[in-house]
Amino acid sequence: MDTNITHPPAGRQRRRRSPEFRAAVIQACLQPGVSIAAVALANGLNANMVRKWVIEEHKRSLPAKTHSSRPVSVPDRGSPPAPAFVPLALPAPSATSGAIQIELRRGEATVSVSWPVSAAGECAAWLQEWLQ
Repeated sequence: MDTNITHPPAGRQRRRRSPEFRAAVIQACLQPGVSIAAVALANGLNANMVRKWVIEEHKRSLPAKTHSSRPVSVPDRGSPPAPAFVPLALPAPSATSGAIQIELRRGEATVSVSWPVSAAGECAAWLQEWLQ
């Protein structure tokens, strides 16, 4: 008995796609706003296989000296660049100054309350009782 020969499970065969078909699928995946999964589904393909095709194509299109052992990401598909972080200076909150401003409406009645921040716990208790 020869155990070195492996056969695919019955009913499953590896399909070969033409280079033209692959190129068309890859180009469709590289369009802005298009998901690889959607292109794969539309063509009856596995999304992981199509992503592999896109990555392989990206590797082939790079100059030979830039190849490395690092994983290659899918090329940018025209999405806008992420905004840069911009620090914003805000005044530091003060626990002892200021007031809690509350405006409550129930039907026609409106109640405006100004409560000192230093007594926030009492304000919460009062508000909870008032809303019952």
